[in-house]
Amino acid sequence: MHKPPTKAIFPVAGLGTRFLPATKSIPKEMITLIDRPLIQYAVDEARAAGITEFIFVTARGKSALEDYFDYAPALEADLQKRDKPDLLRAVQNTTLQSGAIAYIRQNRARGLGHAVWCARHLIGNEPFAVILPDDIITGAEPCLQAMVEAYQHSGGSMVATMSVPPAQVSSYGIVDLANPAERIAPVRDLVEKPAVAAAPSNIAVIGRYILPPAVFGALERLAASARGGEIELTNAIAMQLRQGGKVFGYRFKGQRFDCGSKVGYVKATLHMALTTPDMREEIRSALAALLDQPLRGEGAPKDGL
Repeated sequence: MHKPPTKAIFPVAGLGTRFLPATKSIPKEMITLIDRPLIQYAVDEARAAGITEFIFVTARGKSALEDYFDYAPALEADLQKRDKPDLLRAVQNTTLQSGAIAYIRQNRARGLGHAVWCARHLIGNEPFAVILPDDIITGAEPCLQAMVEAYQHSGGSMVATMSVPPAQVSSYGIVDLANPAERIAPVRDLVEKPAVAAAPSNIAVIGRYILPPAVFGALERLAASARGGEIELTNAIAMQLRQGGKVFGYRFKGQRFDCGSKVGYVKATLHMALTTPDMREEIRSALAALLDQPLRGEGAPKDGL
């Protein structure tokens, strides 16, 4: 059995330009789905997988994210005084204990691989996870938890995978799997954002990784040749693969929402609302009423519901 990871890196240094002007004053990762920010979903998934040390790779303007995970004594005292136990527990669940959380600055935007490399000194000589908070994955079993269980038998590197439409292939790292129908399959090759005609498949790498510390050596070599450009994590994993390392694709169960895009964020919000018992029926009724109206420009009334 291979030792499971207990540390996770959360790359959160991006500017969130797709969500401007909202992200002018708040980090993209603090945008909420119903009542929790995106970053909370990522941290909760990590906790369920046995992660005990949380490393955030941040940038200027992310202080709200750092404050969010801090202890809020005045708020907790007020909720306790007002006899709001459910809200008190929810607030307490956002607090990460001293020593369990660290923040590292990425002072230049040089890609996901560079963000991961920035945290190298906090990882040491042990496997670690990487979680991209933009990717919300729902299901009966949290994605990273299932990956950790699989990793304990396989070792090597492991990436979450899913099929994407051909038109989206050039937006992802794409894998060539030995047995695409299997839930856990050896990876034969990885290509970062290939043209559709050159892609080995339409199976994409999604924002969950379990990696060995040796990946930092590959990232170092990529950094030396990058000449100021972006350093891609997929390329570092591919470099390890070509040097004899083992890489596995894990086809997760559940739905994935790309909350780095506005459409994906809206889809995720609707999904969460429709699967929340005390909201479901009211949201369904509101959607039915909205869908019964013609689109704007086709005679729709200007008033709201």
